[in-house]
Amino acid sequence: MSKPFVQRGLDALRRQDPHSALPWFQRAVEGDADDAEARAWFGQTLCHLGRRAEGLPHLAAAAERMLRPAAGARVDFAARPMPVQPMIYETLSQLQSWGGFEQARPIARALAERLPRDARAQHLLAVICGQVNLTQEALAAVGRAQALAPRDPAIEVLRASLEADARQYGAARDRLEPLLDRLGEAVAQPGPDTVAQLRALFRGLKELARVLDALGEYEAAFAQAEAAAEIAPLLPEYARVSRRLLPDAIAANIAGFAGDALPGRFAGQPLPGSAPVFVLGFYRSGTTLAQEVLRAHPRVFLSDEVGLLHAVQQELQRMQPGPEPVPEKLGRLDATGVARLRAAYWSAARGHHGASCDQGVFVDKFTLNTVDLGLIDTVFPDARVLFAMRDPRDVCLSCVQQLMVPGPATVHLLRLADTVSLYGQVMDFWLRIRERLALRWRLLRYEDAVSDFEGTFRPLFEFVGLDWRPEVIDFHRQAAGRYVASPSRNQVAQPLYRSSVARWRRYERQMAPVQAALAPFVAHFGYPAA
Repeated sequence: MSKPFVQRGLDALRRQDPHSALPWFQRAVEGDADDAEARAWFGQTLCHLGRRAEGLPHLAAAAERMLRPAAGARVDFAARPMPVQPMIYETLSQLQSWGGFEQARPIARALAERLPRDARAQHLLAVICGQVNLTQEALAAVGRAQALAPRDPAIEVLRASLEADARQYGAARDRLEPLLDRLGEAVAQPGPDTVAQLRALFRGLKELARVLDALGEYEAAFAQAEAAAEIAPLLPEYARVSRRLLPDAIAANIAGFAGDALPGRFAGQPLPGSAPVFVLGFYRSGTTLAQEVLRAHPRVFLSDEVGLLHAVQQELQRMQPGPEPVPEKLGRLDATGVARLRAAYWSAARGHHGASCDQGVFVDKFTLNTVDLGLIDTVFPDARVLFAMRDPRDVCLSCVQQLMVPGPATVHLLRLADTVSLYGQVMDFWLRIRERLALRWRLLRYEDAVSDFEGTFRPLFEFVGLDWRPEVIDFHRQAAGRYVASPSRNQVAQPLYRSSVARWRRYERQMAPVQAALAPFVAHFGYPAA
């Protein structure tokens, strides 16, 4: 009975109409609770519609059901492993993509045990364990995967990445260098696997840059990052991203929030609901460190790189359809409109996290929310902002060396000159707007946190309304087994170290062309000149 409903749901998805698809999938699940495919599509569509807290349990239940043999199947367990439904791989990947690692990990373990000779199952377990800093388990799984598929470049790159996470830099280098030579030869002769080979080549170059940096071979490390930047435009995930989207938004905000146009007029007025604590700044500036220290406090609920302000922007567009920039639309709001936007924010938060996000202090860490400070100040003039600050030269250098998910911001972080340009635009906006914000903000300087942890964070906890807890000093111990939506997830699983301070000095020759562009920010933020 459920199959026709599933088909109608899939037809709606092909029309890019998930709202119409959802009730069909729901009817399919209600008609046959054991239909794992129907439940998987139901869960995936819920997540897509912003109802992640509801969708993840359905995805997990579907994957668990797919581990079982079909009803009435006769399996000779001595002769071969118990079969599983092929869709389990896609369902586990969906769980992973929506941040459901807590649900995905035990299922992936069971799948890998069920199919010990299946490279895909071992690879998937390695990916999931690596994302939650269970590095040794991930290494064991990826080793099994490579034994089963010794020429798979994606598996080889993952293994090298995990070796680097485990500080096995020599092994990672020995693995990557011949692999990259082989991939370079392969992509020179285009074929059906060229895109996959280019993707592995790009990731491998980024990983080798990280490895060589750790080994102190700075010239070679920078060269690998530059080589990766040449590959990126050839990948569909980078080619389809608009490079104008973010710079144009920043320019519109600078123009729209200039002078007295900043709509902080709702400050001091009674507004419904509470306001979050926003952690923002620029990439690689210490926002992940800030979030993990805050998360270690028992009264904090953390939202990690979810992008909840997008729901506010969508609601604003529904309220005022048209192409006008956000500042102009905010200028037309009254208190009722602000209340509606606040409600949209908290609806999105509960849809993603569930009702538990209403407990304690809600911390919204989304690094480039800096660009939306005018929006935040209008809707949440009662908010608190922690702005992460780090030496601009270290920030920009670290960005180009880091492997990041493609997007409107990160597409600018492949080459040093482009990174410096975006950094300058974002910081120019911050310096223009910060003194005119109605909300309260505090700086968190990365270098201060490294040299004086308690002296830096104790006042910040007080600022956001929390008591000091000495156990937050051991924040890194909590990172193992937990997903952190940041490229620096393995770094926050370690105690703080000073080697990341003034790293740019190891690359003075490569940094020379951008020093003049960064000099005003270096001086303004109080860092020593070159």
